[in-house]
Amino acid sequence: MNDDIRIRLGLRPVINVSGTMTSLGASIVVPQAVEAVTAALPQFIEIGALQKLASRTISRLTGGEAGFVTASCAAAITLAVAGAMTGDDLAAIERLPQTDRLARDEVLIQAGHMVGYGSPVEQGVRLSGAKVVPVGQATSVMAYQMEGAITERTAAALFVVSHHTVQVGQMGLAEFVEVAHARGVPVIVDAASEYDLRRFLEAGADLVLYSSHKFLGGPTGGIVAGRRDLVRAAYFQNNGIGRGMKVGKEGIVGTIAALEAWEVRDHAGIRARESEALDVWQRTLADFAGVEAAIDPDPTDNPLDRLKVHVNPAEAHITAWDLADALASNGTHPVIVRDHEVEHGHFYLDPCNLHPGQAEIVAERLREELDIARRSNDIISSDFAARRKRRAINNWPD
Repeated sequence: MNDDIRIRLGLRPVINVSGTMTSLGASIVVPQAVEAVTAALPQFIEIGALQKLASRTISRLTGGEAGFVTASCAAAITLAVAGAMTGDDLAAIERLPQTDRLARDEVLIQAGHMVGYGSPVEQGVRLSGAKVVPVGQATSVMAYQMEGAITERTAAALFVVSHHTVQVGQMGLAEFVEVAHARGVPVIVDAASEYDLRRFLEAGADLVLYSSHKFLGGPTGGIVAGRRDLVRAAYFQNNGIGRGMKVGKEGIVGTIAALEAWEVRDHAGIRARESEALDVWQRTLADFAGVEAAIDPDPTDNPLDRLKVHVNPAEAHITAWDLADALASNGTHPVIVRDHEVEHGHFYLDPCNLHPGQAEIVAERLREELDIARRSNDIISSDFAARRKRRAINNWPD
């Protein structure tokens, strides 16, 4: 019997060169977390005591005063905002998302940070009952605009760290924290896909939120870390709106194990293997006219490079989006690339989620599809607008 569970379930054995994407299962779970989850599943565990253990581990790695594990980083946004509004008032927690009796129910977010990651960031805020207050414009946010947006009803300010956000014209975290703290407003940082577990709290954030299942390589979950009173207030939301966002024993145990594995991980060795994959792909693509491949550093300063592949249809005989789709659709090894900017004629190859030998398979798939295009008399070019419309629709159940 094939030991790949995807084959046994009739699913496609995809290779992920897109990154730590939730739609692909986020990341490869580290062996330590797999072992811990397997051991925990048959046992009864007191969740409160387990969360206290998680808090100590989270504090040690992040530098925060306390922490806990929740269902996802998206859930963490909602719980953190809710906690900033209610504090530890249990009656107020049970009334959420009704906020009319709360003194503060507004959350600031820069206009260029109001992005989607599968759902809108601001929806995670609104789920708590809070009102979203955009600051500035998508192209420019200034300190005076944030100062003018703060009122007596401001409960928190949310700062989003993501490649999806507008990368120019927004306030940096240091300035954002300075303006917020001058008016007594706590800062929550959504750092779901970030590698560095300490720099955001060290930069002055009051709460920082991470995904357990992205760079950490844990099971699906979210981490809340930071100021003890705000962590406590966010955790208390499990008695209210957080009930539907609860994490199980396996998620908490797996997150603890992933964090502990992070402490001893060979980060330099992993980076070296990723660089080798980039080199294999770059050498493969150098053989094809109309294809330019360049190393591109991560836009949020994670210690990770990707390969930016620009496709000139006139020379390569295929568009970037058609090449991306062919890689994902054809052959026995579907390859999913990072195609969020593909309308600009390029996509990315991310090496952070490869099993041994997969870099070479990706190279072969690139060669196969580009050879097919090279032999084509006509340029392979589908309607991008129709593709975009198709991909916007969730067809399940079909």
